[in-house]
This record gives sequence, structure tokens and C-alpha cells, in this order.
Amino acid sequence: MGMILHALAGFCSGIVSGMGFGGGMILIPVLTLLLGFDQKVAQGINLLYFIPTGLVALWVHSKNKSIETKTAWIVASIGVAGAIGGAYLAGVMPSALLRRVFAVVIIGVGFYEFYIAARNK
Repeated sequence: MGMILHALAGFCSGIVSGMGFGGGMILIPVLTLLLGFDQKVAQGINLLYFIPTGLVALWVHSKNKSIETKTAWIVASIGVAGAIGGAYLAGVMPSALLRRVFAVVIIGVGFYEFYIAARNK
């Protein structure tokens, strides 16, 4: 059953990643809540998982000409700086606090998405 859950988590988060939402929103809760991984390990797995799925999504979106290259480079450059800072913080934070911060971010994103959807009706 464990291998099926691993595969299902990877498949579902791959779909979400390909759509540009971030598969970690599915993968990290599955790894921590259902499979019992430590928060830091789950986030590390998510980052490693992101490399091939991100490259495939980038290729598809590039093929469909839906990337504004100049903006993408600016955002990516700033994102690298944020990733360095975030990786440092995640390394020094206790896993329990990191889990709470992740939960607050996910809940905040959810509320924001509901707000945008309601406003655009």
C-alpha cells in the first residue's frame, strides 16, 4: 500500500506542478501526514522532485510560447536569492515550527485563491 500511496502522491503533485501551482502543496502534506516523514526531509524530497517536473513543465510551456523570457529570468534570479535564504532558515528552524509555518502559508494561499475566485465571478 505504501508504494501505491507514493506513486499516487507523485502523480497528483505532478499534475498540479504542470499546471503551475506547485506540487509541494500536495506532496509535502502526503509525505508528512500520511507517510510519516519529518518536515525537513519532506521538503528536501519535494525540492529534488521539483527538478524533473519543473523542467518538463518549462519545456511544455516554452513549446506553447506561454513564457515571457525577460520576466522569467528576473523572477528566477530573485527566486534563487529567496531560495538560499529560505533553505538557511529551514535548516536552523525546528521541524515542528517549520511545519506550522508551512501550514500557515498553505492556508493563506488557499484563502487568497478563494478570494480571487469570488472576486472574478
